[in-house]
Amino acid sequence: MLNKIILIGRLTDDPELRYTPNGVAVANFSLAVERPYTNQEGERDVDFIDIVVWRKQAENCANHLGKGRLVAVEGRLQIRSYENNEGQQRRVSEVVANNVRFLDWPSDDRSQQGQADNLEEDDIDVPF
Repeated sequence: MLNKIILIGRLTDDPELRYTPNGVAVANFSLAVERPYTNQEGERDVDFIDIVVWRKQAENCANHLGKGRLVAVEGRLQIRSYENNEGQQRRVSEVVANNVRFLDWPSDDRSQQGQADNLEEDDIDVPF
């Protein structure tokens, strides 16, 4: 059996970081991924895919990613069910990330070298 997904897209908002009752970090964000073809109007449709990332990588994403940043996500598709406040069953599809690669640098005042110096080697993957 194989359940593997690789996506490249841009964050639609800043990651949301929280901690489980046991203190495990988990971050959620949505990724906008263009489809590989154009529609009848000549534009590319976009899929918005929910991403879940755990532990140290969740903290790194929350601390170093923001809306509009380009990332590559490698992980697996997870379909889960839950009961909402009205007692109705809901299904959610999301990608549980094993690896998140930062593919661009933030467009703020920090220099690329300065930001890289503040992170440990295992904290992020850079595309070079």
